[in-house]
Amino acid sequence: VQLQASGGGLVQPGGSLRLSCAASGGTFSRKSVGWFRQTPGKERSFVAAVRWRNSIADYADSVKGRFTISRDDAKDTAYLQMNNLKPEDTAVYYCATSIISTTSPRTTAWSSWGQGTLVTVSS
Repeated sequence: VQLQASGGGLVQPGGSLRLSCAASGGTFSRKSVGWFRQTPGKERSFVAAVRWRNSIADYADSVKGRFTISRDDAKDTAYLQMNNLKPEDTAVYYCATSIISTTSPRTTAWSSWGQGTLVTVSS
Protein backbone atom coordinates (compact mmCIF):
# COMPACT_ATOMS: atom_id res chain seq x y z
CA VAL A 1 0.00 0.00 0.00
CA GLN A 2 1.16 3.54 -0.76
CA LEU A 3 0.41 6.30 1.73
CA GLN A 4 0.24 10.04 1.12
CA ALA A 5 0.12 12.29 4.17
CA SER A 6 -1.05 15.88 3.81
CA GLY A 7 -2.54 18.78 5.73
CA GLY A 8 0.49 20.06 7.57
CA GLY A 9 1.34 23.73 7.83
CA LEU A 10 2.00 26.65 10.12
CA VAL A 11 -0.49 27.26 12.92
CA GLN A 12 -0.50 29.43 16.00
CA PRO A 13 -0.55 27.90 19.49
CA GLY A 14 -4.09 26.92 20.39
CA GLY A 15 -5.02 26.42 16.77
CA SER A 16 -6.15 23.31 14.90
CA LEU A 17 -5.11 21.28 11.90
CA ARG A 18 -6.43 18.13 10.30
CA LEU A 19 -3.96 15.76 8.72
CA SER A 20 -5.02 13.28 6.07
CA CYS A 21 -3.48 9.97 5.08
CA ALA A 22 -4.67 8.73 1.71
CA ALA A 23 -3.96 5.10 0.86
CA SER A 24 -3.79 3.36 -2.48
CA GLY A 25 -2.87 -0.07 -3.74
CA GLY A 26 -4.24 -2.19 -0.93
CA THR A 27 -7.24 -3.15 1.17
CA PHE A 28 -7.25 -0.15 3.45
CA SER A 29 -10.25 -1.33 5.46
CA ARG A 30 -8.19 -4.28 6.72
CA LYS A 31 -5.25 -2.24 7.89
CA SER A 32 -4.63 -0.56 11.18
CA VAL A 33 -3.53 3.05 10.82
CA GLY A 34 -1.04 4.90 12.98
CA TRP A 35 0.32 8.41 13.20
CA PHE A 36 3.84 9.10 14.39
CA ARG A 37 5.93 12.24 14.56
CA GLN A 38 9.60 13.10 14.46
CA THR A 39 11.74 16.13 15.21
CA PRO A 40 15.37 16.60 14.13
CA GLY A 41 17.77 14.45 16.12
CA LYS A 42 15.04 12.44 17.80
CA GLU A 43 13.47 9.09 17.14
CA ARG A 44 10.08 8.79 15.55
CA SER A 45 7.45 8.66 18.30
CA PHE A 46 3.92 7.35 18.54
CA VAL A 47 1.01 9.78 18.37
CA ALA A 48 -2.16 7.78 17.75
CA ALA A 49 -3.45 4.64 16.09
CA VAL A 50 -6.70 2.90 15.26
CA ARG A 51 -7.21 -0.83 14.75
CA TRP A 52 -8.86 -2.13 11.60
CA ARG A 53 -10.81 -4.92 13.28
CA ASN A 54 -12.82 -2.99 15.86
CA SER A 55 -11.71 0.64 15.39
CA ILE A 56 -10.30 0.83 18.89
CA ALA A 57 -8.02 3.85 19.11
CA ASP A 58 -5.08 4.66 21.34
CA TYR A 59 -3.16 7.87 21.93
CA ALA A 60 0.12 9.05 23.35
CA ASP A 61 -0.41 10.68 26.74
CA SER A 62 0.89 13.98 25.39
CA VAL A 63 -1.96 14.28 22.89
CA LYS A 64 -4.88 12.68 24.74
CA GLY A 65 -7.88 14.97 24.80
CA ARG A 66 -6.46 17.15 22.01
CA PHE A 67 -5.98 14.82 19.03
CA THR A 68 -8.51 12.48 17.45
CA ILE A 69 -7.73 9.76 14.96
CA SER A 70 -10.42 8.58 12.57
CA ARG A 71 -10.77 6.67 9.35
CA ASP A 72 -13.09 6.65 6.37
CA ASP A 73 -12.66 3.27 4.73
CA ALA A 74 -14.95 4.24 1.86
CA LYS A 75 -12.38 6.91 0.94
CA ASP A 76 -9.30 4.86 1.88
CA THR A 77 -8.31 7.77 4.08
CA ALA A 78 -7.41 8.28 7.72
CA TYR A 79 -7.34 11.55 9.59
CA LEU A 80 -5.69 13.11 12.59
CA GLN A 81 -7.64 16.03 13.98
CA MET A 82 -5.30 18.13 16.11
CA ASN A 83 -6.79 20.75 18.41
CA ASN A 84 -5.25 23.09 20.96
CA LEU A 85 -1.88 22.71 19.32
CA LYS A 86 1.24 23.51 21.30
CA PRO A 87 4.75 24.46 20.15
CA GLU A 88 5.97 21.05 21.30
CA ASP A 89 3.67 19.45 18.72
CA THR A 90 5.95 20.83 16.00
CA ALA A 91 7.26 17.87 14.01
CA VAL A 92 7.06 15.96 10.78
CA TYR A 93 4.02 13.73 11.03
CA TYR A 94 3.96 10.32 9.37
CA CYS A 95 1.13 7.90 8.81
CA ALA A 96 1.65 4.17 8.71
CA THR A 97 -0.38 1.02 8.24
CA SER A 98 -0.19 -2.51 9.50
CA ILE A 99 -2.01 -5.68 8.47
CA ILE A 100 -2.17 -6.55 12.17
CA SER A 101 -5.06 -5.26 14.25
CA THR A 102 -2.87 -3.15 16.48
CA THR A 103 -2.30 0.20 18.13
CA SER A 104 1.31 -0.57 18.94
CA PRO A 105 3.53 2.45 19.73
CA ARG A 106 6.55 0.62 18.26
CA THR A 107 7.57 1.72 14.77
CA THR A 108 8.59 -1.85 13.98
CA ALA A 109 4.95 -2.95 14.21
CA TRP A 110 4.07 -0.83 11.16
CA SER A 111 5.05 -1.99 7.71
CA SER A 112 4.06 0.81 5.33
CA TRP A 113 4.90 4.49 5.79
CA GLY A 114 3.95 7.72 4.09
CA GLN A 115 6.38 10.50 3.29
CA GLY A 116 5.51 12.85 6.16
CA THR A 117 3.93 16.27 6.46
CA LEU A 118 5.41 19.13 8.48
CA VAL A 119 3.42 20.72 11.27
CA THR A 120 4.82 23.92 12.76
CA VAL A 121 3.17 25.46 15.81
CA SER A 122 4.49 28.94 16.37
CA SER A 123 3.31 32.48 16.99
